[in-house]
Amino acid sequence: MGTCGASGLAVSFIHSIYHEFGSGIVLPSTGVNWQNRGASFSLDPAHLLSLAPRKKLFHTLNPAAARLKEGRVIVYGNMGGDGQPQSQSAVFTRHVVFGQPLQQAVSAPRWLLGRTWGKPSETLKLKSRFPPEVFDALNRRAQDTEVMGAYDFALGHAGAIVRLPSCVLEGASDPRSDGGVAAF
Repeated sequence: MGTCGASGLAVSFIHSIYHEFGSGIVLPSTGVNWQNRGASFSLDPAHLLSLAPRKKLFHTLNPAAARLKEGRVIVYGNMGGDGQPQSQSAVFTRHVVFGQPLQQAVSAPRWLLGRTWGKPSETLKLKSRFPPEVFDALNRRAQDTEVMGAYDFALGHAGAIVRLPSCVLEGASDPRSDGGVAAF
């Protein structure tokens, strides 16, 4: 989800073809599948999601970076459809505001209000690792909740790199996916 070089240049990026298999079309001569990132936009100028100059449309590709006052630089990101902004906010808040170690902030249980990959539901989805009292409180408020597996990848997977003012790098990879942290 990101990289940081010896010079201090830090880049956050997310690779995505959108949906489970992009457009579902593979170019026969190359074997390359077509992406489907434009599926949320419209070429109809009267449509709410029409493409137009200076128009900022909702999009789930949102790699993130932050430079903090004390000199830390953080690049982070999350794949996971509508849950990306929610998960990114959780990772950032846990690490920066509450001081959780980076790996703990990435690994902690998350939630998603809205759709996941291939699921049209709009329920509040929570990892089963949340304390039972969280589910009890939501049920008392008649919140439509859905319990997800402890490390279910359907709510996305995150990664992060922090460059400390001392130039030391710290990385975290989500146990929900097959990613990793590498340094050399």
